[in-house]
Amino acid sequence: MSRLVVISNRVADPAKAAAGGLAVAMGDALRQTGGLWFGWSGTVTDGHAAAPAGHVHRTQAGKVTLATVDLDRADHDSYYAGYSNGVLWPVFHGRLDLANFDTGLAAGYRRVNQLLARRLLPLLAEDDILWVHDYHLIPLAAELRALGCRQRIGFFLHIPLPPPTLLAAIPEHAWLMRCLFAYDLMGLQTRQDVQHFERYVCEEAGGQTLGDGAFRAHGQRMVCRDFPIGIDVDGFMALAQGGASRDMYERMKHEYAQRRLLLGIDRLDYSKGLPQRLRAFRELLARHPEQRRRATLIQIGSPTREGLDAYADIRRELESLCGAINGDYGELDWMPVRYIHQTLPRDSIPGLCRAAAVGLVTPLRDGMNLVAKEYVAAQDPADPGVLVLSRFAGAAEQLHEALLVNPYDVHGTAAVVQQALHMPLHERRQRHQRLLQRVCEQDVHWWRKAFLSALKETRPQERRDRDWSKEREAGFGIPVPSMRQERPPLGLELPACPADALALDASRSVVSDR
Repeated sequence: MSRLVVISNRVADPAKAAAGGLAVAMGDALRQTGGLWFGWSGTVTDGHAAAPAGHVHRTQAGKVTLATVDLDRADHDSYYAGYSNGVLWPVFHGRLDLANFDTGLAAGYRRVNQLLARRLLPLLAEDDILWVHDYHLIPLAAELRALGCRQRIGFFLHIPLPPPTLLAAIPEHAWLMRCLFAYDLMGLQTRQDVQHFERYVCEEAGGQTLGDGAFRAHGQRMVCRDFPIGIDVDGFMALAQGGASRDMYERMKHEYAQRRLLLGIDRLDYSKGLPQRLRAFRELLARHPEQRRRATLIQIGSPTREGLDAYADIRRELESLCGAINGDYGELDWMPVRYIHQTLPRDSIPGLCRAAAVGLVTPLRDGMNLVAKEYVAAQDPADPGVLVLSRFAGAAEQLHEALLVNPYDVHGTAAVVQQALHMPLHERRQRHQRLLQRVCEQDVHWWRKAFLSALKETRPQERRDRDWSKEREAGFGIPVPSMRQERPPLGLELPACPADALALDASRSVVSDR
């Protein structure tokens, strides 16, 4: 049986109790035959570390090998903070106004992907199956192919894929999308994402659809399908039975015995629609006075990427809105909004969800949003709460029985929240039963099995027979500056990317990385 190799920006120990659903799903697969999980360690070196940046650290977690590399400050700033989160994240979430289109960042992004490819290659066995995760690592397969890697390689994008008109705003979009054709299989969250990819291939890349999810462009064939990710239902329900969850539920029910709780649990990210959600709650209080002193919104805003200006801005806006709502509507014994800028312990989340009459999951754009599925799984089937879900969350394609809203429509969202608060018990039960059935059927284990099964069924022979070494001679559009000090490793010459996978318009100017 082939060994599974998982590659992601960060590596999680699947044996830890606090591990999320992805770690659980990957751990199950890795433990079956022994496997490898590879990625960045999360450490940024300052030049005085015991091991140089790029050195491979290995630890063993049962049959699973965890292999990580450190990054130096320049690589981290261009690859992670700069290109991944300063260009790809905002554009893929429809925020062109927040993107930093500095070509030097693209060079650093490619340089780190090349570094990771060079460190990973010696760890691979001939019959390994590789599964690469998310937007940080789009070029990784192309870099591996350039080094001679011919194993099956799958890629899963956890965030949404935007329509071609938005993708084309990225100066390096042609290079990025060519890189995807170095994969045998690409998984996306929704059918809409696949439609966006199909349109790009046909309209921008001059490619064609071959049927059954197969596409051809740039002389390459690959498969792209939707594989909506789920949660670890059994694990989440086990958390719900734990002491921390039960304590949270009992505290909330006691403290808010005379109130109806509305709950939002989000990272403090501009994609989550938090200001719009607060304005909708304010509209609810203004239009429906009977909800004053009766409805309380608990909004968890977990800190994230606090060094970026856009995240500092959203925090200030959110705090200002919370203060204004509480100042205008609050009373001595009732505050309409309880805003918590903290990350709550995961084992208390099920109890908090169970206590909430309404779960608000209203992002402006989201690849999936697993909080929506966790809220459903946490409910009491005899007296369930109501999920209010943005139509722009990937989960909306599956969770039809939720109350769907347009988060940009403040008045409309307020009206739907009012509907949720007055929904009769029999309707809440019917909706919850159907939602829970779908959440359980398409859980994270179903997602993992469906993707790996499809990857094993791909036809990589054409890619394995391809002579990638000849294509290195044609050059590439994104430069890679000197690898500095100990690089290149392993006595290998630094190759160019395969031209067929990575070339840009030769007339495009480029700027070397900082």
